[in-house]
Amino acid sequence: MFEYFYHEILRRTVISFGTLFNGITIQKKDSDGDTYSSVEVPLAYGPKQKFLARIEQSPDLNRPVQMSLPRMSFEMVGISYDSSRKVTNTQSFLAKSKDTPQLVKTYVPVPYNIEFELAIMTKLNDDMLQIVEQILPYFQPSFNLTIDLNSTIGEKKDVPVILSNLNMQDDYEGDYSTRRSLVYTLRFIAKTYLFGPTSSDISTDIIKKVTIGFNAGSPGSSTRDLRYSITPVAAKNYTGNSLAVLNEDIDSAGELIKITTSQTLSERSYFTIDNETMYLEKIINSTELNLDEHSYNIRVQRSQYATVPQNHVAGAELFLIDSADHQLIEPGDDFGFSMEYS
Repeated sequence: MFEYFYHEILRRTVISFGTLFNGITIQKKDSDGDTYSSVEVPLAYGPKQKFLARIEQSPDLNRPVQMSLPRMSFEMVGISYDSSRKVTNTQSFLAKSKDTPQLVKTYVPVPYNIEFELAIMTKLNDDMLQIVEQILPYFQPSFNLTIDLNSTIGEKKDVPVILSNLNMQDDYEGDYSTRRSLVYTLRFIAKTYLFGPTSSDISTDIIKKVTIGFNAGSPGSSTRDLRYSITPVAAKNYTGNSLAVLNEDIDSAGELIKITTSQTLSERSYFTIDNETMYLEKIINSTELNLDEHSYNIRVQRSQYATVPQNHVAGAELFLIDSADHQLIEPGDDFGFSMEYS
């Protein structure tokens, strides 16, 4: 059940949350209203205690250095499952890999709420008001962050970050040696998703044939049953093996065409010319040109598998769609169905 995987979802969510508050500044103005000082508020990950902030500034705790203000700090304080965003009981699904054309199997993302606390510490009330006013207007009460949650399949989601609470604390009481500090604590909830392991071994998960059985008799009887089977088939040529060459120009509506080939043609087969797929309905006649080549007049059905009818010039190659192509269907390509009754 358990295997190693690490999509760095929690790490990316923490980093994305922190980047929201980069670049916040406060300004000082003189009596004329001119700005004489602009300070960018430092931001760090960790708790808001003065002791940890002082250690970060000066390892020598004996030095009479107080914590410099203003400053901000944030930390992840909780993770909880969000049952309200559960959408399905499906355990896994197939998705296209971001860097390669192959399919991979991954688990359905699970909704989780991550709680953050942002602490703002200042000495002056005006500094605090400047910082808070640069933050609050963006949360109404949420702000969306686009995060690459699963880089294997390129799954990006908008993660709402909700401002749930704001607590204000003003430590102004004390003697003359006690330094005043304003502390505002903002609490946020990020509604993210966690992905399970991703596997490239999907050979047992691809449906290659579907069979439906009908029984019109009594239960347990098979005297009047019908089986209906569907198999996906390629809608274009993948192998690149040329079947024939077009002898003359045809327009987008022509259904009688003349070709030259050294191979044996079969009715009720499909082939492609340029980007158009056609169905060989009937071989009208053939003429032997030499020991190796024959000229055929054939009737076709145009624009098969939703391809667009177009003009084709003499010399264009015809590529047969056969069983080898059926095994090479790429993820995301259009395909048809082969139906059988029994």
